[in-house]
Amino acid sequence: MSKDQLTVSPVGYADWLAELKQRIHSAQQRATLAVNRELVLLYWQIGQDILARQASQGWGTKVIERLAHDLRAAFPDMKGFSPRNLKYMRAFAEAWPDGEFVQAALAQLPWYHQLALLDKLQSTEERQWYAAQALENGWSRNVLVMQIESGLRQRTGKAVTNFDQRLPAPQSDLARESLKDPYRLDFLGLGKEAQERAIEDALVKHVTQFLMELGAGFAFVGRQVHVEVGDKDFYIDLLFYHLKLRCYVVVELKAGEFQPEYAGKLNFYLSAVDSQLRHPSDNPSLGLLLCKNRDKVVAEYALRDMNKPIGVAEYQLVQALPKELQTDLPRIEDIESELRDAEDAPGEARA
Repeated sequence: MSKDQLTVSPVGYADWLAELKQRIHSAQQRATLAVNRELVLLYWQIGQDILARQASQGWGTKVIERLAHDLRAAFPDMKGFSPRNLKYMRAFAEAWPDGEFVQAALAQLPWYHQLALLDKLQSTEERQWYAAQALENGWSRNVLVMQIESGLRQRTGKAVTNFDQRLPAPQSDLARESLKDPYRLDFLGLGKEAQERAIEDALVKHVTQFLMELGAGFAFVGRQVHVEVGDKDFYIDLLFYHLKLRCYVVVELKAGEFQPEYAGKLNFYLSAVDSQLRHPSDNPSLGLLLCKNRDKVVAEYALRDMNKPIGVAEYQLVQALPKELQTDLPRIEDIESELRDAEDAPGEARA
């Protein structure tokens, strides 16, 4: 075939090629997921066997060293049979005794995610919650670790809101769970005394990380969004659209303590957005006031008679690390050793 024949595509060829590429990509993804699932189930079964034999026959920990040696000799091209990883398999099986749950849900997560759940969390309830979130949101291992370390579960649904009074039950529950308190904005690199405009500038600059902190479903619409009411111009700090809630979310930033009048102004903005931007098929717009700090009782009183759904939450520009934990941070040598050992464990590539 000549060069000219290669450069001139027949009618419909480009669309067909694009479709084939998508089908091949989808097949590759399914194959990867299938391999991962089988690998995780294999590791769980090996862990179960180790637990059972140690319990019934009194085998000590030395058997893991021998097993690692023998498996490596039998499968020299297969990684993952280091003593360290075999111990993880035993811990994995011990943490998840329900084989049906492992097969149905947990095996969908890569092995490195499993290790993060084991290392970072102590209770089954917490591990199940973060595993479900990782599956729903498609988190990488690094994002999963970040969400665990930021205490996402403890912060989710903790904002002061009037959603129960202003939204129907299904919508109010979903809306409440979409907000957090506090919001962690330490990725902005700003000091505690940063002013509103500086915070706003940094949030737009780091909007990808801010969207991750906001949570699944948020889409950025704009900053200083103009609305005209009467003959006056007003500007909304940040405007988002929530794809799951099917509504606009108006975010107002306040660099100081929450004041009741802030709720009144946000209520006004929500009326303007509902009147001028909201589509007939959209749900009522939500408001989120992000303040440096807030008195919960004052916020509850301020929201009580507002006719628009509003939430009030704090933000943190600097991560506060408890003193008792400051000496427990891993040394760089420990981290480097961890990475070297991880080379023996198969799974997704580290981000």
